[in-house]
Amino acid sequence: MLKIIRYTSLVLSVLLLAAGGYLWWQRGSIDPQSVLGGMSVPPGMTLGGPFELMDQNGRSVTDRDFRGRFMLIFFGFTHCPDVCPTELQVVAEVLQQLGPRADRVAPIFITVDPARDTPAVLADYVALFDSRLVGLTGTEAQIAAVARAYRVFYAKVTPPGASTYLVDHSSFLYLMGPDGGFRALFRHGTPPEEIFRAIAAGLGAA
Repeated sequence: MLKIIRYTSLVLSVLLLAAGGYLWWQRGSIDPQSVLGGMSVPPGMTLGGPFELMDQNGRSVTDRDFRGRFMLIFFGFTHCPDVCPTELQVVAEVLQQLGPRADRVAPIFITVDPARDTPAVLADYVALFDSRLVGLTGTEAQIAAVARAYRVFYAKVTPPGASTYLVDHSSFLYLMGPDGGFRALFRHGTPPEEIFRAIAAGLGAA
């Protein structure tokens, strides 16, 4: 079902780009298949911004709590059957490759399913991948706001015959600088080594 949705999104994205997709980028979200063959973003488009959420320990945090460190951010949900665990494993591998320099990176997992992903649920989930992972949740409004800031697409879907819903969502990793500014965007399937090189280069220049 999700493959059908993503294929449909790809077709729609091609049509939107042909008809003026730049305006859609400026006003909407990054659909899971809208970056066609590259990770560039339109000139003048911003990614990221202020947020206020709750971590897996129940503490209120904002984007400013991570100033001075790079942020490697992924949006997903704990009931995700494939993409989320794969990407979080990639994040864990990148942290391992960074060694001591990983202290200068904040690996962040932001849920797009706040109704189910409570702090306690997030705590158990992120611990499966790396103890340094920060899980963030919030109200529906808070999640919608941070998703808009990062141009994240997400939508509930219920496969035929299923007793509960899944969430179709963008599968990008965002690298934000120590100042909170956007640095790089990695699509699903990017090798850990490539992400490591980008972060290492940033750390060397920071």
